Amino acid sequence: MNSGCADILAEGLQQLGLPPEPAAIARLCRYHEELLKWSRRINLVAAAPPRELLATHFLDSLTLWPLLADLPVNDHRAPPLAAIKPAHKGTDLISVPDHPSPSRLQQPALAGDCSRLSLLDVGTGAGFPGLALKCWRPEALAVTLMEPRAKRVSFLRHVIRTLKLQEGTQVLAQRLEPVTDSQEAPADRFALITSRAFTAIAPFLALCAPLSPPGGRVICMKGPKAEAELAAWRRQQPDSPYSLEQSATFTLPFTAACRTLLVFRKAEL
Repeated sequence: MNSGCADILAEGLQQLGLPPEPAAIARLCRYHEELLKWSRRINLVAAAPPRELLATHFLDSLTLWPLLADLPVNDHRAPPLAAIKPAHKGTDLISVPDHPSPSRLQQPALAGDCSRLSLLDVGTGAGFPGLALKCWRPEALAVTLMEPRAKRVSFLRHVIRTLKLQEGTQVLAQRLEPVTDSQEAPADRFALITSRAFTAIAPFLALCAPLSPPGGRVICMKGPKAEAELAAWRRQQPDSPYSLEQSATFTLPFTAACRTLLVFRKAEL
């Protein structure tokens, strides 16, 4: 494990009020190491000094954990994805380990798992925030990483295998829109849906609604435009099934970057 990476993460975690647990830090540093290796060949994240990169991607992702830790698990079982059907040819679920899925999408690792909070990370890219959160608490989360770009999917699969995070982790190799635009309503629901930079709040909540159960949450990770996007959502979707439940604003460690987390809750039936 790179001691420089570990020291930076430990310091940043303390600033966020999170315990600098050695096992979690070791997983995150190995993830960081693989990210740097793969970034020499494919464009995963922008080049940056170590502190900036670790803060912007890894620590930023972990700011969600205090919010996730308070959510109930038993009311939202980790959903099987067998009922999500591709909306067009070539869309498929990539599970770890690999197995063929010619006629329907499968998710044996997560089906029936009621001990983990089910999380969908939309447009995860290099795995932020979903895979970083899984590294932080593997036993607590059933994570689905949604990413349509093949090279990023390959990277995600590699990191999951390398860190032995196959249990409770899967990669869904498609875009969100074909799933939510399908005329057949998806049978699957996720207790929590999140994304870092997928789209503005209003369209994101509209797309999440079919995959969010009554009482389910959506967490939007935003920067300086948070208030403007929130106002636009209220204006554009006055009858949204979601309401703003909680918000938190903070400065990212080692930077002057302002971050806002917005937690939306879907109305109960």
